[in-house]
Amino acid sequence: MWITINRNSGISLSRQIYCEIKDMILSGSLNFEQKLPSSRTLAKELSVSRNTVLDAYNQLIAEGYLETRHGYGTIIAKVILDHQIDFKLDYTSEIRDSLHEYKQNNYIDFCSGIPELKLFPRKELSKLYKQILHDLSHLDFRYNSTAGVWKLREEISQYLFRIRGIRCSPRNIMIVSGSTQGLSLISQVLYKNNQKVIVEDPIHKGLLKVISTVGYSVVGIQVDDKGINTNLIKSIKDVSFIYTTPSHQYPLGGILPIQRRLELIKYAVENNCYIVEDDYDSEFRYEGQPISSLYELNPNKVIYIGSFSKILSPAIRMGFMLLPDDIIDDYKSLKMYSDVHTESISQYVLAEFIKNGGLEKHIFKMKKLYNRKRKYLIDILNIEFTNEFKIKGQVAGLHIVVHFYNVIFTEKLINQIYKANIRVYPIQQYAIENKAEYDHEVVLGYAHLNFDEIEQGVRMLRKIIHTN
Repeated sequence: MWITINRNSGISLSRQIYCEIKDMILSGSLNFEQKLPSSRTLAKELSVSRNTVLDAYNQLIAEGYLETRHGYGTIIAKVILDHQIDFKLDYTSEIRDSLHEYKQNNYIDFCSGIPELKLFPRKELSKLYKQILHDLSHLDFRYNSTAGVWKLREEISQYLFRIRGIRCSPRNIMIVSGSTQGLSLISQVLYKNNQKVIVEDPIHKGLLKVISTVGYSVVGIQVDDKGINTNLIKSIKDVSFIYTTPSHQYPLGGILPIQRRLELIKYAVENNCYIVEDDYDSEFRYEGQPISSLYELNPNKVIYIGSFSKILSPAIRMGFMLLPDDIIDDYKSLKMYSDVHTESISQYVLAEFIKNGGLEKHIFKMKKLYNRKRKYLIDILNIEFTNEFKIKGQVAGLHIVVHFYNVIFTEKLINQIYKANIRVYPIQQYAIENKAEYDHEVVLGYAHLNFDEIEQGVRMLRKIIHTN
């Protein structure tokens, strides 16, 4: 039958046989009432067990592609004869996810927001998973609360008070599958026709897409070294919410002073809108004391979003929101018909990890390491680009912004850097307007890189820049 199977594929042999025969039927290579070899004959041809072929035949019979006739054998059933496909999927090959392409290409990627994943607390968490799975009641494996596991919400409430000085009730804490889902859900909850959302400019383009996809008219407000310029929002009306990153503006790194924070709160009260405070990396502050949250100033007007992606790993997809009382019911209703609830087992594990002090120990350890990497990156920049740059946003987070005095990051230059297997991220790509204002600046994330990669990446960057 000219069936080709790949014994090194992760796809079972019976599935490969099933797919090959189905493709031949749909493409017209096998016709109505055409007889197929017996399972014994085909098994011998392909050097597989008869049961393997029987599994494939039985699946095709169940789906209506084949039928059996007593005394005659297995034949092609009368399917939709006019339907033919002009392509053939390769079922025997592994499909690589482009998101993981960098693993194959040895890039030095200065991407922001990625923690040091080699130090993910696997040992501690694997023990907790085993313990939790053993100790949970069978009732805990049912559908859980839309708002999240109560134990985790209690632990986050106490954790926020210890780490950020935030006082909040577990009742107001909603567990989400990462801060992106949180922002998406709250954008939908607050949506009304013809309303606007005020955002910082520049901004993370992925989060901007989350907001704009809902249907809002987005108004970008330019930031300076102190964050969002609140003087520019006073005349804007019909606003649903303001999206801001006040503790460490993304990507430029400004810290919003108390005067501007109070102006934001005043605006939200007077215009009956909300403030969405994205506190994406405040745990990692290297100079001075932690910055207070906007949420503390008015919990009725501020929606606080936090995440464990930067602390632990993006793979766990766990975040949380602090919601004002008046929108909790609307949020729960939307969450219910979105994904019912965020995965529960990991919530129990994370709750225990916070309770036994594991999370704060991990943060303390990573903070010391990231501070060393931050200083090392700055030292290498000073060696390779002496008096050629200034740095923004270096007091916190997992990245810095470098402004080069005499370098313009044109598309041509960025492509040359990419060809050298270096990835840097121009601020222009985060800007909504006035992109030219940022054409001297790039984001350099460092937390996930080792010291050799940091040094090699900066030296290669200097070589490319100085030859242009």
